[in-house]
Amino acid sequence: MDILKLVLVFCVIIGVMWMKKPMWMAVIAASVATIFLYGLSPDVAVHGIIKGATARATVETLVVFYSITFLQRMMEKRKNLSNAQVAMNGLFNNNRVNASIVPFLLGMLPAASTVLICGPIVRESVKDSDLSVPEQACITSYFRHISEAFVPTYTSIFIALGITEGRVSAGTFILAMLPMVAALFAVGWIFYLRRVPKDTGMVPDQPKGYYWKLLAQSIWAIALTIALILIFNLPVWGAVWICILLNVFVNHFNGKELVPFIRTAFETRLLLSTLLIMIFKELLTETGVITSLPEFFSALPIPTFLVFVLLFLFGTIVAGTQAIIVLCMPMAMEVITPGHTGLALFTLLMCIGYVAMQISPTHICLVLCSEDYKISLGSMIRKTTPMVALFTLIAIAYYGLLSMMGF
Repeated sequence: MDILKLVLVFCVIIGVMWMKKPMWMAVIAASVATIFLYGLSPDVAVHGIIKGATARATVETLVVFYSITFLQRMMEKRKNLSNAQVAMNGLFNNNRVNASIVPFLLGMLPAASTVLICGPIVRESVKDSDLSVPEQACITSYFRHISEAFVPTYTSIFIALGITEGRVSAGTFILAMLPMVAALFAVGWIFYLRRVPKDTGMVPDQPKGYYWKLLAQSIWAIALTIALILIFNLPVWGAVWICILLNVFVNHFNGKELVPFIRTAFETRLLLSTLLIMIFKELLTETGVITSLPEFFSALPIPTFLVFVLLFLFGTIVAGTQAIIVLCMPMAMEVITPGHTGLALFTLLMCIGYVAMQISPTHICLVLCSEDYKISLGSMIRKTTPMVALFTLIAIAYYGLLSMMGF
C-alpha cells in the first residue's frame, strides 16, 4: 500500500508539470499529497518541513549553489566561458568533444549548479545541429553526471566504499568503472552526439600552445576548486570562495564590478526549487516508505542481484543516492557469493545509482538544468530514459562478466 501511495505522489509531480506549471509548484503539490496520503500528523509534518529546510545538507546545498553562481558571474564577466569554447575549438575543432568532454570534466566539481556552467557551452556546441531543446538539456545533464558515478570528489562514493569495509578499494572501483564510463560516452554518442556536426567552423590561427594557455586561463578557477576538494578535503563552498577571492586579484575585479554579482547570483526561483525539494525528500523519509522498499522487492520471484537493482533504482529516485547507499549497501555486501570480492555487485549498484539520478524528479541538478533551458523536467527525463535504459542493460551484462571472473 505504501508503494502505491508513493506512485500516486510521483503522479502528482508529473501531473502538475504536464499542466506546464513551474517545478516549485509541483514539489509543493507533491509534499501536500505526501502528508495527506501517508496520514502524517501535523507534528510530524512540521518536523519534516523544518528539518528539511534547516538540515546541514540543505544549507550547504544552497550556499554552494549561490557560491558557484557567483563564480559563474565572474567568469562570464571576463568571458572565461566563451574563451574556453574558443580554446577547445582551437585544440580539437570538434563540437562533440565540447558537448561531452567539457561537461564531464566540469562534473568533477561536486556542486549542483555546475550544470549551469555546462549549459552555455553545450548550447554553443550544438547550435548547428537538429537537437531539440529538451535533447540539448538531456545531454548537458547526462555528460555532466558521468563523473558523479565514480569520481571520489563525491560524498556518496566515499560512503559506499566505506560500507564495504575494505572489500572494494577506491582504486579498484575506479578501474572497474572505466569500461562503464566508456559505455556511457558510447550510449550518449549513439542517441544524440552523433547528430552534432564535428566541425566548429573555426580555422585555428594560433599554435596549439596558445590554445592550451587560453584554456588554462579560462578554467583555472574550476580546476583549482576540484584540486582543493580532492587534495585538502575542503568543503565545496570553501574551495569555491577561495577561488573567488583569488579570482578578484588574478582577473583584476574592482568593487563596482563585484557588487552586482551579490544580487544576480541570488537566483530566487532556482534556490526556492532547491529548498522545496530538500523539504519534500525529508517528508518522504518521515513516511518510512524508504525502509519498506527492501521488504517489498525481496518478495519478488527474481534473482537477488535484481532485487538490489530495483532497490537502488527506486530508492535513489525517491531519496537520493546517499540515503539508499546507507540503507541497502550493507545488505548487498552481506549476500555476496563466497569467494567473490563484491566488486561486481558494488559496481552494478553504483551504475544504477547514476541511472536513477538521471530520471529522478527529486534530483536538484535536473531541476536546475530544466529551468536553465526553460523546459519542463518531464520533457528532459523522457529524452534521457532510453539512454539510461540501454546503459542499464550494459551494466547488468558487465556485472555478469565480472561475476564469472570471481569479482
